[in-house]
Amino acid sequence: MLFKSLVLATLTLLPFHANAATRCGMASHYGLGDGYGWRTMANGKPMNPHGMTTAHRSLPFGTKLKVTNSANDRSVLVTVTDSGPYVGNRVLDLSYGAFSKIASPSSGIVGVCYSRVI
Repeated sequence: MLFKSLVLATLTLLPFHANAATRCGMASHYGLGDGYGWRTMANGKPMNPHGMTTAHRSLPFGTKLKVTNSANDRSVLVTVTDSGPYVGNRVLDLSYGAFSKIASPSSGIVGVCYSRVI
């Protein structure tokens, strides 16, 4: 019984996305006109604003994600190359190029769902 309690307690401490195939939330964009373009990302490489990349708080660098705009069903494939976002309740910071494939950059933030691509 004690083992079962410890397992259940451990599972409740894991982040939501650790056990979920798909996660939804808000995404923003960065890299063009904000001073982050071509600066070094957390993975040590320069941030290409027009690349198909994203920042995520806990997924490992190199993880491939399919990101879908919840409002229009447009999707893009991106690679996690940076850490973040650290503003508000956002789940992803997409590169300007990736964001513009699924939404107008002037919208600033958009509702998305994402899942790992195996």
